[in-house]
Amino acid sequence: MRVDSSMAIAALLCSLCAAGPNYAQQVPAQQVPAQQAPAQQAPAQQGPELFRWMDFHNEKNQDIIVWVTRSLSAEKWTNLREIGVLYDAALVVTSLRSAADASPDQDAFTVWSVSLTNHGITPLLKGYNLRWLDFMTFAEGAAQEPTILYDNCSECSPDTYFTSFHFEKAQHTWEARWMRGGQGVPVWTGNPPAAVSWTEVYAGLAEPNGRDLVGTWNHFDYGNEKPAQDFVYRYDLDPISGLERTQLLSGKDAEAMKQRVCRTGEALPRLARGQDSELCQMLVNPHPARKPVTTPPANNRGRSTPGTRH
Repeated sequence: MRVDSSMAIAALLCSLCAAGPNYAQQVPAQQVPAQQAPAQQAPAQQGPELFRWMDFHNEKNQDIIVWVTRSLSAEKWTNLREIGVLYDAALVVTSLRSAADASPDQDAFTVWSVSLTNHGITPLLKGYNLRWLDFMTFAEGAAQEPTILYDNCSECSPDTYFTSFHFEKAQHTWEARWMRGGQGVPVWTGNPPAAVSWTEVYAGLAEPNGRDLVGTWNHFDYGNEKPAQDFVYRYDLDPISGLERTQLLSGKDAEAMKQRVCRTGEALPRLARGQDSELCQMLVNPHPARKPVTTPPANNRGRSTPGTRH
């Protein structure tokens, strides 16, 4: 059967109009011959109206699932974890298990953009311990985007990264944001340098105009060797060009961002860490209220005696 015929493409695109589930599941083992049975994974978050996660048990989604499976047939993967669809491109997550007896939490994952018209595939990033977050909006009036946190290794002290995925209409593909050296936004490291006190803080933040951003603050304290250093970054989209923007802040802008990422009530859900650090506590509450003294002083002898008059 020719799966890339015009009739097959039409069937695929028509199936996009079907109602989507509230979660992503994995391809059942019987639908992926010669692959291992999938491990259970945390569900991805439901997206905006036009974006749909495929329900692998829904007959209406089978054309897309088979199409994606065949598109990735030449690649090395163990499980097909998630498929999200917007227009004519699928955002796909596969996982790879190093051995049959390996723990599922050690699986490596790859995120792909898969064309639903010509079987074209593009790897977007690789990592471990993928955590889906809430959808975020980085441009005023634009569509919400799926976002993730992930690590760069499984059996180590990992570095943690953040990124979001957006649909590029001109190319009909998915793309990952703020990628540099194959990774997204660095938000945390499990490998601080020796002889340096390193404080890390990050948070997802919402602007009054509906746009979201990510702020990070890294403070390096060298003790008596040299003055401390601060690196404060803002990751967002330029409001005029719409291009991804990575800004190293200074002066008043840096101080304002420090306050924002340290305030626990301002961060977006599940996209924050480091707010409990001593550095943040000192910044947001520099003069904690004194507790009232409830113990009497040592010289607390009164001059009166009960039952007598003076």
